Amino acid sequence: MGSLERDLRGGLLRLDLSLNEGQITRLLDYLGLIQKWTNTYNLTSLREPAEMLTHHLLDSLAVIGPLRKQLACLMPVASLLDVGSGAGLPGVVVAICCADIEVSCVDAVSKKVAFIRHVAGVLKLSNLKALHARVEDLSGCYTIVSSRAFASLSDFVRLSGRVLAPGGIWMAMKGKRPEDEISALSDQALVFHVEPLSVPGLVAERCIVWMRKT
Repeated sequence: MGSLERDLRGGLLRLDLSLNEGQITRLLDYLGLIQKWTNTYNLTSLREPAEMLTHHLLDSLAVIGPLRKQLACLMPVASLLDVGSGAGLPGVVVAICCADIEVSCVDAVSKKVAFIRHVAGVLKLSNLKALHARVEDLSGCYTIVSSRAFASLSDFVRLSGRVLAPGGIWMAMKGKRPEDEISALSDQALVFHVEPLSVPGLVAERCIVWMRKT
């Protein structure tokens, strides 16, 4: 077992996240694809595999448990739109860990969309697709709309509100609790929970801001 696999398995234990061997293999393969494409297409500013594991994979894996709990209160068949997905974080990770969720990753940068499509093909993720567009130009309806370091809460809600399904929720991944952004929301959306996250190996504040339409 290599060091990356060992650290991934250790992180999963700390997150109390149970995945099968196929899912663990896919996560490691996905990490390898990020490394390979970053060398050519500059997908991420990180270059060291260990940093990618902590800052990208484990950071995204930290939302899986909370996401599953929220889904239990929503529709039995869920769809998730990951806005400004970049290299597919957390969208690809959600697709790997939650086969029952139809995941769409949207990004305005064509090379990032091409990467996610490549990942979906190589890893045989039938529940993952990539959209080359701006979120404000999309149609459709999604149970959950997520973002990770995409924009302010206000801009995130404003740009993606039209594609959030009735009764659906926003999942915004943030660093420390964004009090100013929450205050700036006004009546755009209702923040019903700010959930602190503990990311294995990462000494930094992380949280999820859960929101729904007012």
